[in-house]
Amino acid sequence: MNHHTRPGGDFPRRRRTMALGAALSSCALVAGVGAASGPASAGERHSPRPVDYVALGDSYTSGPLIPRQVDAGCARSDHNYPSLVAARYQVASFTDVSCSGAKTDEMGKAQGTNGPQLDALKRDTDLVTLQIGGNDMGFGPIIGTCAALSSKDPSGDPCRQYYTSSGVDRLALNILETAPKVARVLRAVHARAPHARVLVVGYPALLPDDGSGCYPSVPFAAKDFPYLRDTGKRLNRMLRLVAWLNRAEFVDAYGPSVGHDMCKAPADRWVEPLRPTAPAAPAHPNAKGMETTASAVLERLGKRAGHR
Repeated sequence: MNHHTRPGGDFPRRRRTMALGAALSSCALVAGVGAASGPASAGERHSPRPVDYVALGDSYTSGPLIPRQVDAGCARSDHNYPSLVAARYQVASFTDVSCSGAKTDEMGKAQGTNGPQLDALKRDTDLVTLQIGGNDMGFGPIIGTCAALSSKDPSGDPCRQYYTSSGVDRLALNILETAPKVARVLRAVHARAPHARVLVVGYPALLPDDGSGCYPSVPFAAKDFPYLRDTGKRLNRMLRLVAWLNRAEFVDAYGPSVGHDMCKAPADRWVEPLRPTAPAAPAHPNAKGMETTASAVLERLGKRAGHR
C-alpha cells in the first residue's frame, strides 16, 4: 500500500437560508443521528477491488496529538480514522491531506504548507472521505465562549442566551450558512473524481446525549449542555442532508459514540475534555474515538453504494 501525504444574525441572511431551514426541519426524523450502539468490528475488510483512496477533512480527521504524528503542520496522525480504514480496507493507494483547522475554503486553497486538499483528487480516484464544516460554523470559538460564560451562571444557560440574544439562534444560522459551502465542496469532489464513491463523515458526540452536564470537568453551564448537544446534532443533520442532495453517502459518527463523550471517565471516553488525559487535542477524538469512526466508515463501505 502506498502511503502518500501531500504538503502542502441579520434577517436578509435568514431569508437566504429559509428554504434550506425548511428542508432540514422536514427531514429531521430521516436525517437524525443514529441510535446509540457499540462500534462495529474494526477488523480487516477487503474491498471488492483495489481502490485509490483520498481522505479530506479537518482536525477531527487528521487526529492532532494522537501518536504517531506524521505532519506537524497539519497535526496529522498515522492512526487517524483514514489511516485505519486504508489499512483494513486494503486499498491500492492512500492519500491523506486532512489538516487541523481546515474550513471548506481550504479544500480549494493552500493551508500553510498543505496544498489545496482537492488537488489530491484524480479522475481515477475511487474512494473519498470528507469531514468538514465544524470550523466553518465556529466550533473552536463556540467552546471558548461558552466556557468563559459558564462562571457567570453555572446552573443556567448563559451560552444559549448569548447566542440567541438577537432573537435568532446564531449557531443554527451558522449551520444553515455552512450547508451551501459543504455542497460546493461535494460538487468539486465529483468534478475532479467523477467515478469516486464519496462518504461524508459526521461528527461524534462531544457531550452526554441525555443532556446532563459535568461542570466543572467540562466547564459549561448546566443548561447549556443540552443546547450545545442539540447544536451538534443539528450540524450532523445538515451534513446528512447535504450529502444526500449531492450524491454522497453519510457516515454517522455520532450514534456509535453516544455514552463515550467528554464527561465520561478516562477509560470510557472516546472524546477528550478540555484538559485531556490521553494523547489528543482538547474536545477531539482520542485513539479509541478514531477506531470507532473507522469502524463506522468500514461498515458504510460494506453497504451498497447509493443506499443512504
